[in-house]
Amino acid sequence: MLKQESIHGMWSSRWVFILAATGSAVGLGNIWKFPYITGANGGGAFVLVYLACIALIGIPIMMSEVLIGRRGRQSPINSLRDVALESASSGRWQLVGWMGALAGLMIFGFYSVVAGWVLAYVVEMAQGHFNGAGAEQVGASFEGLLADPLQMLVWHSIFTVLSVGVLVKGVHDGLERGIRIMMPALFVLLFVVLAYGFSTGYSAQAFHFMFDFAPEKLTWEAVLVALGHAFFTLSLGMGSIIVYGAYMPKQAGIGSTVMTVALLDTLVALVAGMAIFPIVFANNMDPGAGPGLMFVTLPVAFGNMPLGQIFGFLFFVLVAIAAWSSAISLMEPSIAFLVEKFGLSRSLSCLLLGLVGWLLGVGSLLSFNDWSAYTLLGKNFFDILDYLTANIMLPLGGLLVAVLVGFVLKPSHVQDELALSPFWFQLWRLVLRFITPVLVGVVFVANLL
Repeated sequence: MLKQESIHGMWSSRWVFILAATGSAVGLGNIWKFPYITGANGGGAFVLVYLACIALIGIPIMMSEVLIGRRGRQSPINSLRDVALESASSGRWQLVGWMGALAGLMIFGFYSVVAGWVLAYVVEMAQGHFNGAGAEQVGASFEGLLADPLQMLVWHSIFTVLSVGVLVKGVHDGLERGIRIMMPALFVLLFVVLAYGFSTGYSAQAFHFMFDFAPEKLTWEAVLVALGHAFFTLSLGMGSIIVYGAYMPKQAGIGSTVMTVALLDTLVALVAGMAIFPIVFANNMDPGAGPGLMFVTLPVAFGNMPLGQIFGFLFFVLVAIAAWSSAISLMEPSIAFLVEKFGLSRSLSCLLLGLVGWLLGVGSLLSFNDWSAYTLLGKNFFDILDYLTANIMLPLGGLLVAVLVGFVLKPSHVQDELALSPFWFQLWRLVLRFITPVLVGVVFVANLL
């Protein structure tokens, strides 16, 4: 018989899990990437395709990860091993958990650097450094940040300490308390910036950019973009959702809970677009500036608008909270494993893994300056971490989870956790076994090519 309750603690309610999983899913990509790819790839037509991809990839795999976590009640490594053994399969399925935990640490190693840039911009905005600035001035300021390893080290270190500070307190006093503060704050700030965006008078233009139904823009490449984003946006393949599932109450319905998370994640991304693009269009700027949208285009826009200093500051606080809530989920799988496997205290486990994440981050930030000449196959250290996780480890992890739950675990064990009606269970299982793996395989191959 598998464990009934995690030794690490439990979420106090279903809604705390929803906020935690949404916090893990809502990250930097939701704020700048999704709104732009929506507008550039067919608007409303792209949104429909994306929602179909969420239904065929995101939700089936996320439900699988939650049920593995809740049935195993341990770290992803040990939960994967135990649910496989319970179905008379090999304990080597734990290797999927090892890969996910390693991917989470590697992602933290470059994510914390980008989050450090966001913290630097919070302070820059608060001090009014971008007031009246042009694109050249802000661009030079950002280039100066990238060229200064000491400044980046300070911000990366602060972000790492903030993340470890939440994790060290445990599930109840750390993760849950932090999430109960972070996520409502994120939603409030998002709607404050949305209201500011509306005040520019360019909301109609932003709405047309994002939602006009333009199927002629819906190329095969756009479908691949939708498939990829549907997988990556929900934090799948890295163990975060498995470990959060381990803390989920037994009475909470997995299907409805996961659909709520997917809906909130998509809603945040769309609202972010409606908050950001009116500001961009009001200043005659390019909505397709990619990551530069956040660190060059928007600071220029805020710096040249009424009350821009205040709302620019609030915007970067919003982005920092999104990064923070995602970062804590990256380390939790490895922390849980160290506590279970070696009997280490949670505090020591957090400090050890925080140090590993911090050292990876040092390598990442040096990629932009002192180590910029050192590359492998044309990629610096930052790029290598990004490439290995996004193109290989996460899609492979998601694919193997779908295979494990769809073909290896006993259907009775799966249904015991999901508690779906026979029709919905069979439909979900059909999609998980024969559609989801094919689509994740397409993402995997497309990313490698």
